[in-house]
Amino acid sequence: MMKYTSFVAVGDSFTEGLNDPGPDGRFRGWADRVAERLAELEPGFRYANLAVRGRLLEQIVRDQVPVAVAMRADLVSLCAGGNDLLRPGSDPDLMAKTLARAVRDLRESGADVLLFTGVDPRDTPIMRRARGKFATFFLHIRSIADLYGCHLVDQWSMQGLRDWRAWSDDRLHMNEEGHRLVAAKVLDVIGARGEESWRKTWPAREVIDPRLKRREDAQWLREHFGPWIARRLRGTSSGDNITPKRPALHPFD
Repeated sequence: MMKYTSFVAVGDSFTEGLNDPGPDGRFRGWADRVAERLAELEPGFRYANLAVRGRLLEQIVRDQVPVAVAMRADLVSLCAGGNDLLRPGSDPDLMAKTLARAVRDLRESGADVLLFTGVDPRDTPIMRRARGKFATFFLHIRSIADLYGCHLVDQWSMQGLRDWRAWSDDRLHMNEEGHRLVAAKVLDVIGARGEESWRKTWPAREVIDPRLKRREDAQWLREHFGPWIARRLRGTSSGDNITPKRPALHPFD
């Protein structure tokens, strides 16, 4: 097992930790959970989380990756592109080139790099129409991980994340259980497995009346997807005026 003395997390809301509230009122998320485990294994372990909700791939590569390179951490996680893929006209091939350049810079800094594929969107209204675009980008990520010798967390294969009980009401961000599963998977991938398992079999649920399901989908469109579209049209982001929660490498507490 590789002993990591420092970890920098780079990305968007997924890495910031929405919607997994911690005891201090701040979002916790999979990255904090991973840092907690690594701190148990290595005295003096340091952690930074530069992720900001709503950020696009280009913004993450421009604003966060150079900071992570300068920190010279042992381990850097990079998960980006989800917000881009939700936008009409996004090109997964061009996005992959941008991601590859960032990964190259991080690897040249001496860091081990952790990359992620996303969850299969086939069960999500609206998003499933772009399933092919998501799959293309995720295959690029697998190729980039292989080319540059990166760790890869394949969320597409995590069946436990296919259940809505791992997600918050907005269907875009995982809840506490979803982040717990991802953290367990990350720790397994980097060889620092704890007591938690990423393999999850949910108890059977009662059959849902199709009419109730349609009402729930309509409510989601109205309360969550509609406001997201409105922000896009206004040119605003949920991350406006938000700064990274852990902008410097410090001992984990």
